[in-house]
Amino acid sequence: MTATQKKAASSTAGRPAAKNTASVSRAAKATTPTPPESAPMPTTKATGGTPAKKTAAKKAAPKPTEQAAARSAEEVEQIREALTERLGELRADYDKTVADMSELQRDRLTDSAGDDQADTGSKTLEREQEITLANQMRERVLQVEHALERLEAGNYGMCERCGKAIPAARLAVFPSATLCVDCKQLEERR
Repeated sequence: MTATQKKAASSTAGRPAAKNTASVSRAAKATTPTPPESAPMPTTKATGGTPAKKTAAKKAAPKPTEQAAARSAEEVEQIREALTERLGELRADYDKTVADMSELQRDRLTDSAGDDQADTGSKTLEREQEITLANQMRERVLQVEHALERLEAGNYGMCERCGKAIPAARLAVFPSATLCVDCKQLEERR
């Protein structure tokens, strides 16, 4: 029984049976059969006369080769050079940070003989912050390496989640982006 039929049946529950069947038949007339393609979209009484929605077929995600074909060899080479340069910078920064952390750790071990608990806590906090910074730098290195792998595979600039092209403006700001703006926003909400 449809919602319209239930509503009609409940509103006529106290009336005689003859009137009750008339209400049900009116409710049945309210829903129209599916018209041919050339006819206008049907409206439903339950939704207040709004057009009924048609279900659209889902569009298949573009294949990586479509995006790769859109980029010229010169463009790919420019992207590769920029990513390789950025990778070199990030690796140098990471190596320097790790070396500095090792040196600071040696200094802390020799200086900690007469420290009180507050000094020990401060040093531990500083060490944790340095480790976090180094981990973030390492993550950036991995992102750029992954972008280079995607470039070689021919799917650089395509969203890993939905398959849509990542806007050029986003790639210009964040060349190692693997998600389009919409998918990234969904990920950040979780």
